[in-house]
Amino acid sequence: MLDICDTVFVDVQALIRVFDPADGTVSLVHLRDSGFHHLLRRIGFLKASSEEATYIDVEEAKKECCVVVTNGKDGCTVYHRNVEQQIAPFPAVQMDPTGAGDSFLGGLVVGVAHGLAVPDAALLGNFFGSLTVGQVGLPKFDLRLLQAVKDELQRKRLKLLGCCERQNDKLVFVRPLDHEEFRTALIEAKTSPAVPIQQCQQELPSSPRVAEHHNHLVCSGQQNALLGNACEEPIKSVDGIPDQAL
Repeated sequence: MLDICDTVFVDVQALIRVFDPADGTVSLVHLRDSGFHHLLRRIGFLKASSEEATYIDVEEAKKECCVVVTNGKDGCTVYHRNVEQQIAPFPAVQMDPTGAGDSFLGGLVVGVAHGLAVPDAALLGNFFGSLTVGQVGLPKFDLRLLQAVKDELQRKRLKLLGCCERQNDKLVFVRPLDHEEFRTALIEAKTSPAVPIQQCQQELPSSPRVAEHHNHLVCSGQQNALLGNACEEPIKSVDGIPDQAL
């Protein structure tokens, strides 16, 4: 896996968790004693919670890869060589922290994959982490919100094409000038009204030949007013049908 990936993202808990074979209890060991410390130089991003970070020598690890430490309601901190940046959080009322770290890592990965500078990608991670803690159990993300985020990422990508923030696919750790503007746009997406699923439905064909000609989204006039160009390429659920929540 390390050999075929351009950038590898790792949650440190996968490296430092150990299970007692006798009673199944879980404990943490220092990264140096985990047997995985030698892999740091092949990792692009190492994510850890503030508690897990105590099992990493962050000062040493940041020389080999980018270390991102999540700090709950205080956002996160990005460490890379001589760079240390605090990334602002998003307002949230915590109901259940389960899965917040996974959502954060997912947002970070999406941001980097879309060519964002690392501070912006970490901000996107904070955004999805804040959405997750505000729900109980498996988080559900509204279609309107996901489409707004997708549109904002597209805007950022088009802007990157006209500047030199990222060249030759190299990661950029400098905070972009529009970083706060990006955060404001995400906050606005978070507070936007939800779109009922009935307003945007997939036309399901009855045969393969019909599918070839009619596999497109049917949006009402009201939906077009809400999403604009977003209706041309909607967010879809895992089964290919647009859904209100993923």
